[in-house]
Amino acid sequence: MIICIDVGNTRTKVAVYENGTLQQLVITNNEKLVKNISKQIQGIENCVDIILSSVGNLPSEVIENLKKLGNLIIVTHESPIPFKNLYATPATLGIDRIVLAAGATLKYPNQNRLIIDAGTCLTYDFINNQDQYHGGAISPGIGLRYKSLHDYTANLPLEKISELHSFVGNSTSASIQSGVLNGVIAEIEAFIDHFKHQDENLTVILTGGNSEFLVNRLKNSIFANPNFLLESLFLLHQHIVSND
Repeated sequence: MIICIDVGNTRTKVAVYENGTLQQLVITNNEKLVKNISKQIQGIENCVDIILSSVGNLPSEVIENLKKLGNLIIVTHESPIPFKNLYATPATLGIDRIVLAAGATLKYPNQNRLIIDAGTCLTYDFINNQDQYHGGAISPGIGLRYKSLHDYTANLPLEKISELHSFVGNSTSASIQSGVLNGVIAEIEAFIDHFKHQDENLTVILTGGNSEFLVNRLKNSIFANPNFLLESLFLLHQHIVSND
């Protein structure tokens, strides 16, 4: 059994893999993380492998308790990765972006890949067909855009994602929806078009909490997988173990 843990900015997700197949997906928080994993492995006699990716500060007590549950691998900047990191400041590259780049490299070999993570932030990461990671971009995610409009103005309301949003808003609420949602869609399309202009042989992976909302609104052909980071952790675990 392999347990993959993704500690993000807003929530923690746990995926349980057995015999290479995803068996269960749990959304939790850091306080309940150890308790939830203990339930998953109850009755398991064989040793459990755990791989952890965290973009936040996970309390040391939680980490120590995870070590008691199985063989714990924490992904760091020193972990073996299946691509060459050409980032100018490799030590500052987010662990989540490293994991996503590793997953894309391992799952889609010999291709140019663009990974778009639509979560708290919108991140773009590019790996070419020679497995060289060049970098990408970071911008505010949908929720952050709504929040910033509300927090840094006197009268604008705090909006949430709306399925119905026209291009021309006929009210303040509708105008915010148009600006945020159509703006994000236009931004993503522009990034995809930029990389496709460089090379048409481009595989685009869309992931993150807002990926399901966005996928049917993008004109470009993409692979949408909201849980690609967890799948990438599973693939990276296999890579790390095989390179021990």
